[in-house]
Amino acid sequence: MGPDEALAELRRRLRDGLAEARLDKAQLAARVDIARTTVFAALKDGATVPSARTVAGLGAALELPVQALLDLQRQAGRRVETAAEDACGPGQPLTEWDPHDLEVHPAGVQPVLGADGVRARRLLPGYVPRAHDGLLAAAVHDAVEGRSRMVVLVGSSSTGKTRACWEAVQPLAGEGWRLWHPYDPSRADAALEDLHTVGPRTVVWLNEAQHYLGDPRLGEQVASAVRTLLNDQERGPVLILGTLWPEYADLYTALSTPGSPDRHSVTRELLAARTVLVPDNFDTEALRVARSLAEQGDRLLADTLTRTTAEGRVAQDLAGAPELLRRYEHATPAARALLEAAMDARRLGVRLHLPQAFLIDAVDDYVTETDYDALDENWVEESFADLARPVHGKQTPLRRVRRRPARRLAARTPTGGGSGTTAGTGPVYRLADFLEEHGRTVRRALCPPASFWFAAYTHLTDPGDLHFLGLAAERRQRLQWAHRLYRQAVSRGSVEALQDLAEMRWKAGDVQGAGDLAQRAAEAGDTSVLRWFAEGLEELGDLKGAELQWQKLADADQSGALFRLADLRERTGDREGAEAVAQSAADIGDSSVLRELALRRDTAGDRTGAEAMAQRAYEAGDAKAMGHLAALRHQGGDPEGAMYLAQRAADAGDTSVLIRLADLWMDTGDREDAQAMCQRAADLGDTGALIRLAGLRAADGDHEDAEVLMQRAADADNTWALGRLAGLREAAGDFEEAEQLAQRAADAKDTRGLFRLASLRWEAGDQQGTETLARRAADAGDHGVLFRLARLREFAGDHPGAELLAQRAVDTGDPGALLRLAGLREEAGDRTGAGTLMQRAADMGDPEALLRLAGRREEEGDREAAQTLVRRAADTGHPAALIRLAGLLERAGDREQAEILARRAADKGQYTAMISLAVAREETGDRTGAEALARRAADTGRLSPLTLELDGQAHTAFRRYFPHGLDPDGLPSPPWTEEVPGMDSQFGE
Repeated sequence: MGPDEALAELRRRLRDGLAEARLDKAQLAARVDIARTTVFAALKDGATVPSARTVAGLGAALELPVQALLDLQRQAGRRVETAAEDACGPGQPLTEWDPHDLEVHPAGVQPVLGADGVRARRLLPGYVPRAHDGLLAAAVHDAVEGRSRMVVLVGSSSTGKTRACWEAVQPLAGEGWRLWHPYDPSRADAALEDLHTVGPRTVVWLNEAQHYLGDPRLGEQVASAVRTLLNDQERGPVLILGTLWPEYADLYTALSTPGSPDRHSVTRELLAARTVLVPDNFDTEALRVARSLAEQGDRLLADTLTRTTAEGRVAQDLAGAPELLRRYEHATPAARALLEAAMDARRLGVRLHLPQAFLIDAVDDYVTETDYDALDENWVEESFADLARPVHGKQTPLRRVRRRPARRLAARTPTGGGSGTTAGTGPVYRLADFLEEHGRTVRRALCPPASFWFAAYTHLTDPGDLHFLGLAAERRQRLQWAHRLYRQAVSRGSVEALQDLAEMRWKAGDVQGAGDLAQRAAEAGDTSVLRWFAEGLEELGDLKGAELQWQKLADADQSGALFRLADLRERTGDREGAEAVAQSAADIGDSSVLRELALRRDTAGDRTGAEAMAQRAYEAGDAKAMGHLAALRHQGGDPEGAMYLAQRAADAGDTSVLIRLADLWMDTGDREDAQAMCQRAADLGDTGALIRLAGLRAADGDHEDAEVLMQRAADADNTWALGRLAGLREAAGDFEEAEQLAQRAADAKDTRGLFRLASLRWEAGDQQGTETLARRAADAGDHGVLFRLARLREFAGDHPGAELLAQRAVDTGDPGALLRLAGLREEAGDRTGAGTLMQRAADMGDPEALLRLAGRREEEGDREAAQTLVRRAADTGHPAALIRLAGLLERAGDREQAEILARRAADKGQYTAMISLAVAREETGDRTGAEALARRAADTGRLSPLTLELDGQAHTAFRRYFPHGLDPDGLPSPPWTEEVPGMDSQFGE
């Protein structure tokens, strides 16, 4: 087997192993201690021969015969080895280099368990080519063709220069090239010592070229040696790659002034026409490619794109992230506390720019007593200076923001501010985006300490920030602080906070206080609070109070208020008052209140009153009221009057009245008048009427006219008509035309026609045609069509056929099809057959099926088997399974694991899972443990007031455990009122 055949066979075996393991390349890369790009290249046709280490690692991960793979790797590498043997001079084969050893910045680390214990594996994201990569590729191509080349990439720190060079030289690995990276004892010394020994097919790696060309003692000599190497044909071809920051490139290429020494004359000539600019930002195309890689599973890119899309500084973010994380984890206690206070502020809704005074005062409770006592007098200056030191990509953990001067006229700043600045005076700081995202992850289950809330109340002035922090406090059951922050937000001009403050007063039983706040909001222009208050009074049964609020809203000309006022008067028996309100609405152009009042009276059985209201709405020009009135006339025995009103409604554009009357005539057996109504609606362009009329004609046996009508509707691109017409063509034996019509509808995202044809072919015994059409419907996005056919077969007694279709439905994207079929069998009394299907679905990993089977095992008394099944379902991350398993473990005494599972369920949207576990713990008599779980649930901030309203158990539990809320330290708050003298005195109120 030759080298090329061996390489092809090696890749085939690796791909087969990948398929057998049911993994994709990204998942495989996550399993092995090998760079993602290396894994992808090992499986890619046209790429270089993978190294023995790579092949061994992939073979072991895929459980393939490693030695056989290594034999193929050696055969494939013969040509490379021969070329390498011909090479001479310093360096080592390219295949033996790791990109990180060549100073490519890792974008993250991953713990890996190896024979020598856990170690950190450096990660690289997928590579996104940009314009400069094309110029690098051209230089590599020339080198392969035998022409020596040099390229120096010029760009700011961490813009992807070194990574671009690494990606560019990968094709040379398969050609047996070497790479030499001179750096010992110093870069310039090492380069100057061995440049004259460099042999053919060598990449000379001059990363951070200022250390070579800018050396004050040897720089010009290195430049001379490089020029000599490029021009020496006997030692070529060679490829010299370097990187420079713009300031160095400018320094080396600038002409010297007359009379001054020319310190970089040789370097200037060497760099002429050999530099390539690397932009700071990703352009639109690069961002598109990055997003595509992220969608394919590149988590590093996906993460950085959440922060960098606006400015396109993707490379800088990737390069700086690991160092930012290290700086946070190894910061001094004071610096770490500043970062955590900033993290909490950002994740709880405070805007980008954080006042220094806020951060300083917030620190107190973030540090331990011992660390706090150890702070020296200069801790503030030292901490901020430390956090201002940049990492790769010019990023800093916490940087001071320079205010831009306002040079334009602006309208009044809306509530919540518009500049992103939280305070009017004093220095402000911005947290690094990466650390902000990191804080959202690692601190999501933590409630900030008391000093945070105190500092926010004291120093933040933006009403929007104060409002968001009030919301955050309320969601964490820190009700006293929520109340104070809402009040502060209101005092700063937040109208939005008025409603939240009003709702808190309402929940506390202070209806009058809530009403006063609602009135203030209405006066400030937000009538939604007044509407909320009116609805609340209705729920309390205070209809008179509610009527007063609706009247206020009506006086303010608020949409819907007149109807609610009329409806309220109608319900309280004030029919004249209701009619007066409805008429006043009609007088200002809103006749819908009269029409709705007519409908209510008709529903109540008052046909006379309903007709009177509908008549008044009709006289006010309400076409829909005409339709209702027409139906009333028909029911009252006046078909001519009904038809007259229906025609008037149709003339006004409401053809639905004609259809409605047609239905009424059909109910009374008057098919002729029904068809006349449909015909009139169709003549006015109602395609739905055409379909209805076609159905009536077909029922009368006039299939030819029915098809003509259906064709007219289909010509208007009515997808339902296309499907129905396809059925008519199918019945006439024109199968090809039927399929074309159904496909037209499917192309417009309506697969009902294809399903109808499939059903007809199934009834005709054409199994192959049935499944062909069903698959076409599935391909058009209707994954449920195969199951619907399975249902038909199930009801017809064809159980094997039903199972076959259900399995195919699973294969095409309907994972619950087998389980739903099992449900049909169970409803029919076939418990055994249902259990068999459940087992098949469970074997495929369907968590719902696993839970259903677990329920059966529990009924049979096999608790151990039930728990095993629930564990399997929970392993899929299914929230219900997590909650159920948490309950099982709680009852078994494994409380720690139960809490872990409940938190996982909460992370997946089951926010009250921890509360459910707390209630279960309380039922065992452990009230203390129950309160601890409830407190943890509160700390996450996931339980909004609306969530608690919808979950009565959680709401009751919180009120029972913490009737007055929680203090920031997690202890239950004592009773408190709106005015808290102790705290008010602290704030000078």
